[in-house]
Amino acid sequence: MLKPSDTWNWYYDEQLRSLMLDLGQDMVFKTNLVKKTLVDCAFKHNEFTVDDASSYQTFKEQISGLGLTEPRQAELALYCVAAKRFHKPVQPKSWFFDQQNSAYCEPVEGDIVRLNNEYSLGYFIILEVGDSSSLCASVDLDEFNLSPSKVLKFGDSIKVMHDRMVCANMILHSAPIALVG
Repeated sequence: MLKPSDTWNWYYDEQLRSLMLDLGQDMVFKTNLVKKTLVDCAFKHNEFTVDDASSYQTFKEQISGLGLTEPRQAELALYCVAAKRFHKPVQPKSWFFDQQNSAYCEPVEGDIVRLNNEYSLGYFIILEVGDSSSLCASVDLDEFNLSPSKVLKFGDSIKVMHDRMVCANMILHSAPIALVG
């Protein structure tokens, strides 16, 4: 199991055109963030901070209930930390998702939410909460079709208005239910 370390360092690799995380011992993690989505400080060397480690633990704990393999859990948790720390502020892209008529979802960091549209239904983890919208990342191994020509892959992030979300933390807790009468 991957454990956060204060020896880890973030850096941008021009050749690979990607934000990277040096994990030490000749191990490097390549994030899924493209250059145009990164804040300016991402292009400098940055230490893996205590806040990064705390976010990693929060995301890892929530992800552990999703039935992903241990390597996929670590991959997704690191994608989440990278997006939370280095993703540029963006406007919501809620038009890709159906508005929900159910109870209003007020997510907190680490919550799992369900989003859907005419092409897909998928689950996302909340990375950063705003007043009426949140940055979230896809937790499904299958692609989420935003449109006939645009998809979100595993770990990709998008900002979405809360009125498009259905709280779905219950998928993490599939305990048997006993009926009594």
